[in-house]
Amino acid sequence: MNISAPASMLTQAESEHLSDESRRRFAERYLQLEQALHALPDKPEETPNAALRALWHLAAGTALSAAQATERSLPNLNSEQLATLDALITQRLQGMPLAYITGRQRFMNLDLLASPQALIPRRETEMLGLAALARQRELLAMNGRVRIVDVCCGSGNLALALAHADPRAHVHAADLSLDALELARNNTSLLGLAPQVSFHHGDLLSPFDTPDYHGRIDMVISAPPYISTAKVDTLPSEIIGYEPTLAFDGGPFGVGILMRLMRESPALLRAGGWLGMEVGLGQGAAMLQLLRKNFEFDRVDTVCDTDGNIRVLMARRRTPANASVSSCA
Repeated sequence: MNISAPASMLTQAESEHLSDESRRRFAERYLQLEQALHALPDKPEETPNAALRALWHLAAGTALSAAQATERSLPNLNSEQLATLDALITQRLQGMPLAYITGRQRFMNLDLLASPQALIPRRETEMLGLAALARQRELLAMNGRVRIVDVCCGSGNLALALAHADPRAHVHAADLSLDALELARNNTSLLGLAPQVSFHHGDLLSPFDTPDYHGRIDMVISAPPYISTAKVDTLPSEIIGYEPTLAFDGGPFGVGILMRLMRESPALLRAGGWLGMEVGLGQGAAMLQLLRKNFEFDRVDTVCDTDGNIRVLMARRRTPANASVSSCA
């Protein structure tokens, strides 16, 4: 075996402090993952190098996300830890998601707890997070504070990213899954954001159907389930075998929750407030048309992926200003 192939994967400091045995073991396992690991396209951060580093650190007793693991120097492993590493690699190659093995996933530069209690945060959802963050900054500049509702909050990744960005943001996060809410609360404690984030249990916007929220919310955001039920069984086994079905099964047509958000969110939003939604591949154009026709909104912005697919829709609650539609750049 050519163990010099991944030499460039080690930093100079690692090459100096790792033992010959550790360097050899790293090379062997890197080549193993390079040949056998088939990471999903929606997890571009999981390269063979990042996966091996995350599992290596975990074998040494430190749980890190794939992104965080690439920023830490590798320690030497003893024989027992190497055996643990091999068992972890086997788990990954058998299909268990890396984030569930390590218990960590990075989202918008936050390293969060991950578990089968909730969907693993994806890069597509970061697109929604960044769009919402831009609107949050605009609202803060105008009003000095913002109240946000995040429904289908899962692990709390969107709610926590927005709360972490500015202490003047307060986020009400809701989910139908009690397991997901437990994980979201744990992430909130991990990041010390409990004063800014409140959690609610219920179906979509139903926990907020009270005078305390009607017309008083600056932004409603959601990365909801949007895979049609008929397509669920066609998803990779790494998804349907490990991640919670409730988090991605969007019903018969996959757009039911998106359409409910369009109907129900105006009751909560202030004039000039925003609805932000992540949509599935192929759904963007139809959802854009529905928002354009909805009198409750006077502006619709879209965010596209690198292939030009609409993946995020941001719609503004009607104001006296002229209606407009902004398309992907």
